Order: sequence, then C-alpha cells, then structure tokens
Amino acid sequence: MTRNYDPRRVIIMGAGGRDFHNFNVLFRDRPDVRVIAFTATQIPYQDNRRYPSSLAGPIYPEGIPILPEKNLPELIRQGAVDEVVFSYSDIAHQQVMEAASLAVALGADFRLIGAEKAMLQASIPVISVCAVRTGCGKSPLTRFLCRLLLDAGRRPVVVRHPMAYGRLEIRAEESFRTLKDLDRYECTLEEREEYEPIIRLGVPLFAGVDYKNILSLAEEAGDLLVWDGGNNDVPFFYPDLELVLADPLRPGDERSYYPGLVNLIRADVIILNKVDQAGEDGLRAVEDNIRHFNPEATVLRGILEVKVADPEILRDKRVVVIEDGPTLTHGGMTFGAGLIAARQGGVAEIVDPRSGAVGSLRTLYREYPRLGKVIPAMGYNAEQCEDLRQTLERVDCDLIVSATPVDLGQILRLEKPLVQVSYDFVEKSPGALAAVIREFLDRV
Repeated sequence: MTRNYDPRRVIIMGAGGRDFHNFNVLFRDRPDVRVIAFTATQIPYQDNRRYPSSLAGPIYPEGIPILPEKNLPELIRQGAVDEVVFSYSDIAHQQVMEAASLAVALGADFRLIGAEKAMLQASIPVISVCAVRTGCGKSPLTRFLCRLLLDAGRRPVVVRHPMAYGRLEIRAEESFRTLKDLDRYECTLEEREEYEPIIRLGVPLFAGVDYKNILSLAEEAGDLLVWDGGNNDVPFFYPDLELVLADPLRPGDERSYYPGLVNLIRADVIILNKVDQAGEDGLRAVEDNIRHFNPEATVLRGILEVKVADPEILRDKRVVVIEDGPTLTHGGMTFGAGLIAARQGGVAEIVDPRSGAVGSLRTLYREYPRLGKVIPAMGYNAEQCEDLRQTLERVDCDLIVSATPVDLGQILRLEKPLVQVSYDFVEKSPGALAAVIREFLDRV
C-alpha cells in the first residue's frame, strides 16, 4: 500500500541572491516540497514582489511571493510551515541564532545549507574570490586577478554573485560585453559599480538569477572562471582555488559573521587586506583567528591603493564624500576610499551632508546613525538616485569626492564638480599572490 505525503512547506529567508539560487538548485522541481514564500531583508525594494513563474517552474504557475522578513512569525503561524531555510549573508552569528530561535519556537525546523550542497560543477577551472565581510575589497582583487590572467595568456570570464533587482523576468541570465548591456538589463547604480570596471577590462561578465544556465554561457566564453562573491557569501560553483579576504580594520568579524567564518575555514589563501591602514593589534587578532580556524591556509597581505588623478585639486577645498553604499550599511564600515583620499589630499573640511539629505537618504541616516560625514552611494532605483542627486546638490561644498567606480557626475547629471577616486588591490609583498596564481595555472 502506497502512503501519500503532503509536500513539506518551506520558507526561504533571503535578500534577492543566495535565496533564489538555493531554490533553483535544491527545491524548484521537487514535488515533495512547496516553497510558500521568500522573505526579504538587507536590500531595499526587494519585498512585496513575486519570484516569477518563468523562473519558479511548473510547480509554481503563479510564482512565489517575496514578503518582508518582519512578517516571518505570522507566515509560520498561518502557513503551517515545516522548515525555514536561512539563505543570505553578512549576518552576525547572534542574528542567525535569533532567527533560528524564532523559527524553532514557532514549531518550524531551521536549516543552514551546507557550503557545497548548492555548488555547481564547472568544466573549466574556477578561482573564487570571497570574504569574511562586505567591503573587504573583493572587486579590486577580482580586477587584479583578471589582469594577471590576461597577462598569462588566459581567457578569463567573471561570474558575479547575483544582485537580483528590478524585473526578474529579464534577468535570468545576464551577459555583459559592452557598457550598453548595463542599460539592456536596467542595471542599478550598485550593479554598475561592480560591472563597469570588468567590462572596461574587456573580460566577459555574467550574472543573473539562474546560475546553471549562466555557467553554461561562461564556459563557452572563456577558459578560466573567476567567481566574484557578493556580500561574504560562499561560491555558487565548486572552486579549484579559494581566495578569501579578511579585514584587519574589523578584527574579530572574521569569526563572528555568517558565512564569513565558513569562507575563512574553507580558504586555500587568506589575504589580509588594507594592512597599510590597520594597527598591529588588529592584524594580530585576525592572524590569531586564522591560526585557530584554518592553520593550513596560505596567508598573504594586501593594500588598497587609493588614488586621485590630480590630488592637488583637493587641497584646501570643502568637500562632500561619497562611499560605496553596501560597505557602509550592512558592511558596518564608517568610511572608505573617499574619506582616505580626501584626507590624503589635504582638504580644508569634510562637510557633514546629513542636514541636506532628502528622501530615502534621510531615512538611511536614521537607520545607520554611525554613518557620519559620508554619503552612501545608494541607487537601487530611479527614485533613490534622484534622492542622491538632490542631496549632493543641496550640500554646501566646493567639490564632490566620489569613491564609486562609476561616473556619478554623468549618471546623475550633477552641476557640482566631482573628483573621482580609484582604488586598486596591490600586493604587500610584490609577486607573492602572482606566484600562487602561476602555480595554480601550471597544474590546471
């Protein structure tokens, strides 16, 4: 006699990235599971949408609702939920266990997916670039690797961790070869910051939602894949070489954030970045944690070299500083390359922008009071970009110092003069990481 079982009812907690990937790989086509909702947090404008049926598959003809995480207790109570699957990153261990305790208290199981359970196997070698926290310097390291690989005669492709904003229906597989592709996929300011520098290097770049199909496109486009991990998530593909960045400006975070500690434990090479800005106490603390959790890893040191084309233009000026948004918000930093460049350039004053903030930026300063005298470059939609433009125009200053990789002056049509700050990864011991990469290339 065959017994019929009701499908297991699941909620996936996420932020528009890892959650969709876990669903696609582990749950989408399973008749014994019903994902009744995604919950969204961290990234604005993600909730109250639907994961479309074109991506969700035939079991979900109406798609899957994406609801605010604050609704989780009600969803569990009303939906007779069997399991809550935690699927986003850069979260303090305390917060993860608070979410687990809530689910368990309300009668649901709580699950963390094993690091390799949702990894896809590539047919070409994979180098992953991950970190222990948002804002460690993954993007500059990815660019450094691309230049090394090009110089070695390889054909690298970059696959970026998803930033699943806007209309998901057009974002299943995104292929970027020219800057015009940024408009084709209706990319946000955050996406442009990450994608433009890779496109300008002439390296094919892929992102999107369905990473099985994305992997097929990447395998056809090059002979070595660089996984550029967003937040501090683990790779979506099995890596042949795992590079992980740690930040001695935030000592202790490498052991107290999820899944940053997972990355630290898995790493083949751990790079202590920003060592020129860090104190010896911070460096020692991170090195002690590396020895405790991953004593077999190769440990290298790196610098984020901050540059302005004409530093003299900053001298004695009153400036307002723009920094990378996610690094300041859920990354927890209070400054970045922009503030460093302004101080190095001898500005007369760093103007406090908070009194001029409008709309969503005013709300952001209330949510993150530690932000202080910098503006996070937030541009998840047109309205937020307009709030950024108005704020910059309202601030009484001589210059805007922008530490985003894109030309904000052009995108926002700013009337004030803008000075662009660049930052690149530099090896503390020249040739050390290059030697690791050469040895890797010799054996793959």
